[in-house]
Amino acid sequence: MAAKLGILAGAGELPLRLVEACRAEGRAVFVLALQGAADPMKFVGVPHATIRLGAGAEGLRILRENGVEELVMAGPVRRPSLAQLRPDWRGAKMFARIGLRALGDDGLLSALIKELEGEGFRVVGVDSILGGLLMSAGPIGRFRPDKQAAADVVYGLDVVRGLGALDVGQAAVVQQGIVLGVEAVEGTDALIERAGALRREGPGGVLVKIAKPGQERRADLPTVGPGTIAACQRAGLRGVALQAGATLVLDRAELIAAADLAGLFVVGVEIS
Repeated sequence: MAAKLGILAGAGELPLRLVEACRAEGRAVFVLALQGAADPMKFVGVPHATIRLGAGAEGLRILRENGVEELVMAGPVRRPSLAQLRPDWRGAKMFARIGLRALGDDGLLSALIKELEGEGFRVVGVDSILGGLLMSAGPIGRFRPDKQAAADVVYGLDVVRGLGALDVGQAAVVQQGIVLGVEAVEGTDALIERAGALRREGPGGVLVKIAKPGQERRADLPTVGPGTIAACQRAGLRGVALQAGATLVLDRAELIAAADLAGLFVVGVEIS
């Protein structure tokens, strides 16, 4: 029998997909919803609790009391300041050890995973449970990037690799060789909206979204869904390039249908 799974739930639909997968295979599951990120109303009927981000001791107690053995982190969480965290004694001990101010998101999440493993939990990646959601290589849907869009994708990959090496973000928008925006703390949807306000005349830009070089795969894999396509359409973009094998695609059929209707391409790129 599979170990009971604990879901550290942030925003979005991904935590619910994990719950559904566990139910489908008869696996016991418990959701620890992070206050200010996850909507606890989504987990009505699912064993769950809500804690604030800085409540490390309480979170560990709740997970142990509910018999959790494996943990998965799912859904974005807006990174707070240390003052906003108001860490309890366990949280303060952890943050003092890892140096919260000096870490980017991936560094912080990697350090958090080590802390959780030190407490006896096995931390697994979303893709180990929802592997069927990983983006495939090549185009999906009806449309393909033309020569200009393909060049923008190549340039965007270089830009995002540079961002990722600094542990800053996972995405950029490029139009006709011009970087309209890069992702930082605001997230992908806000990046797309901001880039839309800066678009130039002529063929629209492309969104490029990949994992950071050397990224801890058990946390914060790039994720897209139909909402990403809708945001790209509103911003006047022509398509989306995603890292094959390292990007989660939610509601693939719906996403493809939305992209086809909007005339956008969606393509998976392989990165060595």
